[in-house]
Amino acid sequence: MSHEHVSNIGRIWKVFGILSAVTIVEVYLGIVKPDFLFMNDFLGMNILNWVFYILTIYKAYYIVWAFMHMEGEKSTLRSAVVFPVIFLILYLLFILLTEGDYIYEVFKNSSIKWNF
Repeated sequence: MSHEHVSNIGRIWKVFGILSAVTIVEVYLGIVKPDFLFMNDFLGMNILNWVFYILTIYKAYYIVWAFMHMEGEKSTLRSAVVFPVIFLILYLLFILLTEGDYIYEVFKNSSIKWNF
């Protein structure tokens, strides 16, 4: 029985290109901060922050997909790994936004001074 060696050089460059492109977009948006994204709010946060969250989650998913070889696994295993992580990230985001908004309102509407 013989096994042929398959080169993954093309796949490595593809993964490198996709992750680099997403990172370049994130850095560019962080430097430029376009007004149409930065000055408009959606669900209590500016749209630029939402774009950063979405791109970061995409990069994390793609890293798991490519480097942990999830693309070769059955869909049930992929779902068992990815869905709890997505749920926990969304839950953490909800908690941070809710508590952050509460703390902001407390400091804004009270006599307590901003000391930080």
